[in-house]
Amino acid sequence: MENHIKSHVRVNETILRPLEKKALEWLAAHMPAWVNPDHLTALGIFASLLISISLILTNFSPAFLWLANLGVLLNWFGDSLDGTLARYRKIERSNYGYYIDHAVDAVSEALVFMGLGLSPYVRVEFAMLALITYLMMSIQVFLYSQVKGVFQISFLRLGPTEVRGIMILSNIFVFYVGNPTFSSLLGSFTLYDLVALFIALLLFSAFIIVTIIHARELAAFDENLLRQRAEREARKAERAARKAERAAARRARRAHHAKPQRFVLPVKFNLPGKG
Repeated sequence: MENHIKSHVRVNETILRPLEKKALEWLAAHMPAWVNPDHLTALGIFASLLISISLILTNFSPAFLWLANLGVLLNWFGDSLDGTLARYRKIERSNYGYYIDHAVDAVSEALVFMGLGLSPYVRVEFAMLALITYLMMSIQVFLYSQVKGVFQISFLRLGPTEVRGIMILSNIFVFYVGNPTFSSLLGSFTLYDLVALFIALLLFSAFIIVTIIHARELAAFDENLLRQRAEREARKAERAARKAERAAARRARRAHHAKPQRFVLPVKFNLPGKG
């Protein structure tokens, strides 16, 4: 199986990326030898389960928001560091890592948003809307990485780490201030409802904008390929025509040289009175 994943170009230009990169490099350099990337991936999925359970338990006490925040930090640690550690130790398994990492991400996202929807802070339909748009952006990333070899995980200077930060700040705010309700012509919304709707709207807008940009880029790319193919076919046809002309000329020369030569034999006529 051809390894095309390794050649992908990663694009991760987010607000927190400069600090995050230094932190991950330091952690990878100081990680105990017995810890491997698979351990960190497992930690990431465990942390997602912890977040989900903690959010559900906030039905009994808001103090579980702090446990949820711990889960968010552990999820960042495991999910972000597994690839960095593999690259630092030069033990990348590109195809396996790509597949497992994003399969686990899908499960983690479902767990977190499900827990959020089952908490007393966010209506379940808003949590599911945020999950749908998050998965839409994931699909966008996978599609573009396949057709262009560019794995872009940041949009509008935001990425998974920034989303985690928004969640931690929202949990802290709700714990200390509460989850105030706002009334409008469209109904009543809690603060956390608005956060979930903001994330959903942001992701959906990014999906539409990025789809249009990538579609125009890919259309121009394919049109250029078609133009190059047409030019190659034209040059090929021209070469074939010249080759056919040369072959016809050679056949004509051979036919000319192959014509039988006519020889005129002298004929002696006896004239009357002579001989």
